Amino acid sequence: MALAFLLDEHLRGPLWNAIERHNGGGEYVIDAIRVGDPADLPLGSTDSAILQWAEREGRIVLTEDKHTMPVHLDSHLQAGRHSPGVFTVRLGSLRSELLECLMLVAHVGDETEYRDAVTFVP
Repeated sequence: MALAFLLDEHLRGPLWNAIERHNGGGEYVIDAIRVGDPADLPLGSTDSAILQWAEREGRIVLTEDKHTMPVHLDSHLQAGRHSPGVFTVRLGSLRSELLECLMLVAHVGDETEYRDAVTFVP
């Protein structure tokens, strides 16, 4: 089963468009949705709400927020909860490299490798 992603609010633009173009090819589709797409995860959701939603839905959070998201993940874990993982996009990453990384993780990644951790990508 392919791993799935949740794009943090600030990744709604060019990265989302690149994923949509990639998925249009139909091969090795990246299962991704954005904060603001599901009715129960509106734009402006807090990091805590994002982590709870991602846990319930089994989606790795993809963010550029290297400052507050790890703090909220730590609180989330200390409260006895879990996370499929948080991927922090390195500033200056090429979209093509990020897409390749997401495709590989989605289709050959081991979910236990990312669980309850922050991983910098690509």
